[in-house]
Amino acid sequence: MKPSQLIIACVLLTLSAAISAQQPIVIKFSHVAAANAPKGLAAEHFKKLAEEATKGRVKIELYPNSALYKDKEEMEALQLGAVQMLAPAPGKFGPLGVKEFEVLDLPYLFDNMAVAQRVTQGPVGQQLLKKLDAKGIAGLAFWDNGFRVFTSNKPVRRPGDLKGQKIRIQSSKVTEAQMRDVGALPQVLAFGELYQALQTGVVDGQENPVTHVYTQKFYEVQKYMSMTNHTYHGYVVIANKKFWDGLPPDIRNALTAALKETTAYFYKMAKQEDDAALEAVRKTGKIEIYTPTPQEMAEWKKAFIKVHREMEGRVGKEILESIYKETGFDPNKL
Repeated sequence: MKPSQLIIACVLLTLSAAISAQQPIVIKFSHVAAANAPKGLAAEHFKKLAEEATKGRVKIELYPNSALYKDKEEMEALQLGAVQMLAPAPGKFGPLGVKEFEVLDLPYLFDNMAVAQRVTQGPVGQQLLKKLDAKGIAGLAFWDNGFRVFTSNKPVRRPGDLKGQKIRIQSSKVTEAQMRDVGALPQVLAFGELYQALQTGVVDGQENPVTHVYTQKFYEVQKYMSMTNHTYHGYVVIANKKFWDGLPPDIRNALTAALKETTAYFYKMAKQEDDAALEAVRKTGKIEIYTPTPQEMAEWKKAFIKVHREMEGRVGKEILESIYKETGFDPNKL
């Protein structure tokens, strides 16, 4: 038996023993965000609902801020059964060979979060989640967190302002190509290492939702923030498939219902947290916040749109066209 198979077998035996002995089924839920970021708050909400719904038969252990594993190690830990649940960004599935998820990294794909949610919570989202089955992963839900903005130690008002800057990105070939198209130098770094990288000048800037700028205190080590809202930022809630399928049906149904309620809670809460974070960052007075003019936004869209065509073969033409049809997006009009 291979080591990976042995680990999974041990996990299933432990699960079986817990069920037989009526001991709580422990679900380790690991993620890289802060406990007070939208993902952290949603995880807490899910924990509360899940434990109440199962009357203590399930215990959720939360590990925010990469407390158990760095983000590069999380996926392997899930596949081996060392953790049972994660909520990674869509770009994390590219290295597993499920490149279609990177379609969500395409810039200006959605006009607003309502449109984004119509896609992620609809048939396209379900189609994407189903593709994880073959990797031993149960795709459970999308948590829609908002849009990314740029921060840097230089003003970023137009696409050309990124030229030559080392910009930290999540692991995503789509995002990497997007940055190179405007002359930036994309740098893939673990989220937990980003503050220090900004502080020491390893990277010049980064892209994330405003909530991360606030909760991770990036405003302490960056001088400028530009409200480009250029890329959807969300998470895919996943579980180890053998573990999830091995749960008693009533437990799995209760967790599914708790997760559905948490997804609705997350969407509403994330918008509120994003607005509050923007105001909180503004009040620090430590970072200059810039909102591009309509003309400058048109420049951003025109500069970034070519990556849609470049990445069509990677993310899949069929799924991309399905999203275009759902959203009414026409790249030829930009």
